[in-house]
Amino acid sequence: MMIERIETKQRMSRIVKHNGTVYLCGQVCKDAEQGISEQTQTMLDKVDALLLQAGSDREHILSATIYLKTMDDFKAMNEVWDNWVPAGFAPARACVQASMARDVLLVEISVVAAEK
Repeated sequence: MMIERIETKQRMSRIVKHNGTVYLCGQVCKDAEQGISEQTQTMLDKVDALLLQAGSDREHILSATIYLKTMDDFKAMNEVWDNWVPAGFAPARACVQASMARDVLLVEISVVAAEK
């Protein structure tokens, strides 16, 4: 039952692995000056990279929690999400409105996945 922490800093680890489960820290976009569609896409690109690093992928995501600055962006975010999630592999998911750590951020995601 070893816990593996990857890219650990004072406040958090980017990836934590335990018993075949991968936990990613919250991911935000690459460029916060963009709109919701672009922020969602670059956020999901970062999730892809972390899952690959952790020995997992989109088809192994167990759950995702998405935080939106405003529910006005729900439809546009879902258009990007729906194209990103492989058909037949939709994870358990929650989406909530939340205050963001920086005002320019429109979306953040927290992901739990199984190792391949």
